[in-house]
Formats: sequence, structure tokens, C-alpha cells
Amino acid sequence: MENCIEMFVAVGNLLAVTTAAAKSFSPLLPFSVLRLLALILWFNVCLYVVHYIQYSSLVPHNQRTIATIISLFLGPLVFLAAAIIYFGAVIFKGLSQTVQQHSITERLQEAIAGLRITSLRHPRDNFSIKLLDTAGTELKELYTHGKSKKHDSHILRLSEEIIADALLERASDILIDPKDEFTYAIRYRVDGVLRTVRQLEGDVCKAVINSIKAVAKMDIAEKRRPQDGSFIAKTSDGTVSFRAASAGVHNGEKLSIRVLNQNAGMFTLSNIGLMDKQQAIISAAIAKPNGMILICGPTGSGKTTTLYAMLNKIDLFTRNVITVEDPIEYVLPNASQIEVNPKADITFAKALRSILRQDPDVITIGEIRDEETAGIALQAAQTGHLVLATMHCNSNAAALVRLVDLGVSPVLLASGLNVVLSQRLLRVLCKHCKRPAKLSRSQISDFEKRKINYANIYEAKGCPHCNGTGYYGRTAIFDILVLDNVLKSEIMNNQLFLADLKKDGEQRGKSNLQKEGLRKVVTGVTSLEELKRVVG
Repeated sequence: MENCIEMFVAVGNLLAVTTAAAKSFSPLLPFSVLRLLALILWFNVCLYVVHYIQYSSLVPHNQRTIATIISLFLGPLVFLAAAIIYFGAVIFKGLSQTVQQHSITERLQEAIAGLRITSLRHPRDNFSIKLLDTAGTELKELYTHGKSKKHDSHILRLSEEIIADALLERASDILIDPKDEFTYAIRYRVDGVLRTVRQLEGDVCKAVINSIKAVAKMDIAEKRRPQDGSFIAKTSDGTVSFRAASAGVHNGEKLSIRVLNQNAGMFTLSNIGLMDKQQAIISAAIAKPNGMILICGPTGSGKTTTLYAMLNKIDLFTRNVITVEDPIEYVLPNASQIEVNPKADITFAKALRSILRQDPDVITIGEIRDEETAGIALQAAQTGHLVLATMHCNSNAAALVRLVDLGVSPVLLASGLNVVLSQRLLRVLCKHCKRPAKLSRSQISDFEKRKINYANIYEAKGCPHCNGTGYYGRTAIFDILVLDNVLKSEIMNNQLFLADLKKDGEQRGKSNLQKEGLRKVVTGVTSLEELKRVVG
């Protein structure tokens, strides 16, 4: 029996030494190889001990059974004790390091969140991209820098990486502009907010701008006069269209690239942010055979997305749909789409005149910009056509006032216009990192007075998934004005009504948007800070 005890002591010492060695060296290894080897060694030693007890002459025959049972229990207990000691040491060490490093980590996170500067990632292995002009010619065939071919290939690769990374980051715009004579900044607009992603040397970035101008069919030699063009990108996920615009600025040339929305065909009235009641109003207006639905809002407020969501509600097989757009962002099957081209003398007004001779049921106008377009659109709405249009205005009241200022008569306005809706886009809180909001006493008191449940109000934090912003994606809020018979009568007969709109309509529209936005806040979709940033 004494021999058995000595043997177990020896085995215990061997395991202790092995575990200590593993703990000593494993932090230096990325995959804890020694810890794994120690586990394998421990398992084999346990098997050897059991085998030794069964067949060794040193263990008395009448004690082999109890010795085997002890060895079977002793092995797991040794492993458990070693694990407890190890993890206890790790936790203790981690806590002590956390106390020392907590303030440093917080400062670094705040700095990263404040600067919002991220380096460009290389495109993913399964994400390939080729830049082509609208005729289908690749960038490498269009661009020749005049230096070494190695330099040219580097510039072309960098241009493709900038575009590819913008797509991976869900950017809607790419801005390349000079900070000074020697440095250019590349910025992405993601979810409506700009952030700097890289800074390049002046000579390199000028070459990148020239390569993109070449594929967009713009004059590379012209640096000061504003130009615009378009190009496409073939990716592993499909084809993406871009619109580019350049302008001469202080210290160099600025290039803006708009990523046209290729997912417009997937949007419906139910997934753009409309409440159930609002969906019913819009659906009823779309079902009518005539009248105008006017979508208004500032630049970047999602008007085109809402326009396509309405078109997706229409049966394109039974209704003749013709659109006039600048540019065409998404190809609709079974719809006739016309792109505005001022160089070819194709304007909204001229395209509308030709459309009226093509037996349309539904006419879509990308933007009402002038008196002629507004007049033709409202006349078409009055004469048996459903017209969907957008306009750059801040509110429903401002849209009515602007139409009158464009020269549209109150009678034509009242008889042709059915629904006006203004909208804004709010960033959606990241589901991976949003946290309950820390409300002030005054905010809590205000919610309690208004009998609003503030239990589900969240705020942004920031994580790798949302690139430290705290938000991922956007949703829309709407203010809908239905022109019923009473309202139409007031517009036609009472000029004071328009004067009141100019005076108080803007504030009423803002208040309605705030109410809609607050609904998104109390349901945890967005934050109070985001609502204040967008609506005020």
C-alpha cells in the first residue's frame, strides 16, 4: 500500500510540474500548445496508472480494486484543482490589470470614437471589383498615367480599393478633397454622417482622381471647371452605378462620387418606416387613377427610396408606368424609364410633354425644379394620370408655398394635388451595443407629464459592428398631409391660408416630425440625440 501512495505522490508531482510549465510558457503562444500537450500527457499518465495498478506485482492483489477506484477519481480531481488554480490566477491578474488600464482604455475608445478615422480595409477575399465606363470599357484600358506601368497598376488598384471599401462600408457618397497642397482626405458618408477614412499624399490622390475621371468620361486635363460623369462597377454581388462630379477648389480639385441605390427594388411601404395608418393613406392614394403624390424633404432624406417603394406597390403589368429621372438609380422591369440629359436637351419638362403622348397611367418625376415641370405635372394629375413626384422642401407647408411661388395657380394646385408627405432619415441604433439611456431629471419629468413610457429609450455606445458609431442603418419618419375637399376649398378661395402656411406651416411640420421621431425613440429604434440632430 505504501508503494501505491508513493506512486500517486510521484504522479501528482509530475502533473504539477507539467501544469506549471504549461502555465509559464503558454501565454507566449497564440494557441496554448503547451497547455494542450499537458492535457494529453495528463490523460496518458492516468491511463498508465490504471494499467500499472492492474498488472504490477508491487500492488497487492486484494488492494488492486480500491487502488483502481482511487486512481480513477484522483485524475479528474487533480485536473479540477489545476483548472481552479489557473483560472483563479487569470481572474486575479485580469482584475489588477483592469484597474490599471481602465482609464487608458476609456481614453483610447473616446479618442477613436471622437476622431472616427478608420484605415481602409482591403476588399474581402470573396469581394472582387472592376471599374468600367458606361460603355463597358475597363478602367485599366482607359487610364494611362505616363509613368511606369508599376505606378499605374498601383493607382488603379488603389482606386478600386477606395470604391470597393465604400461599398463594403455601405457608403452613400465618397468625397475626395484636398486639405492642403500636399494632403488629400478621403471621406465616406455612411448613414448620413461623414467620416474620414484615409489621407493620401497629394500626387497619389491626384492620380486617383484622374483615374476615376477617366472612367467617368470626364476631361482629365480640366481641373477648374465643374464636370460630371458616371461609371459602373462590376462586383461579386452584382453591378453598382456611380455618379461623379468634380470642381476646382482651393489647393486642388475636389471629387464627389454618389453611390446610386441598387437596392431600391427591394423597398416597400412596409419596410421604409411608415406606420400602419400612414401606409393605409399612401396605399389608398396610389390606388386612385389620378392625382399627384408629392414627396418633399432636404437632400439625402430618402425621397427617391420612398418613390421606388410606391412604384413597387403598383402593378406594372396592368398599368403603363413611365418615369423621368436624373439619374436612373434602379431599373424597374416592365416600366419605361427616361434619364434626363441636359447636354442632349432632354429636360424634365420636355420629357413630360412627350410622355403625355404615350398613353401613361402613372408618371413619375424625379424632381420638380421649375415652373414648367410643376405646371405640366399638375395638369397631368388633373387629366386622368397618377403622378408621383419629389421636391426639395423642408415641410409640407413649404412645398405648397413653393408651388405657388413657381407660378402654379391655387385652382390647379387644389384640383391636382392629393397627398403631400415630408420625411427625414434617422439612424437606427446598433442592436449589438445599444444601452439604456441615462436620462436627466428634467427629461424624466417631461416624459411623466406627457404620460410617455421612457423604459425603452436607448442611447448609442459603439462597437466594431457599427464601426464605433453606435448606429447601423437608417429609418424614415414622415409627416403626411392629405388634401381633402375642405382643405382644397381653402386653398382655392382663401389667399390668407397660404399666408398662414408661410408663417406657421414650417413649425407645424417640424412638430409633426418630432412626434413621429419620438415614437421611434420610445420604442428603442433610435436615440434622443439622433432625433435632435435631424429634426431639432
